[in-house]
Amino acid sequence: MITSLISIANSKEVRVPKSLLKQSGLDGEVEIKVKKGEIKIVSASSKNNSVLDTMLLSEKTLGVDWNRPEEDEAWASLQSGK
Repeated sequence: MITSLISIANSKEVRVPKSLLKQSGLDGEVEIKVKKGEIKIVSASSKNNSVLDTMLLSEKTLGVDWNRPEEDEAWASLQSGK
């Protein structure tokens, strides 16, 4: 679909037809990503959930790897007061 940028005060606007919004599934809060020559609109909630899920899943794995006596010994010289 080709459309035009519309001037509104000091900004530009793009109107997104209802049919495109329905097809995209976008609703509520969105995130705008920018690259040269491109503006991408993605759902903010799905991205945030994905990041949260990754963080939570990583925590247990990192805990197993880092919570060992060898790690404590390796980092001891960098801890304040030691």
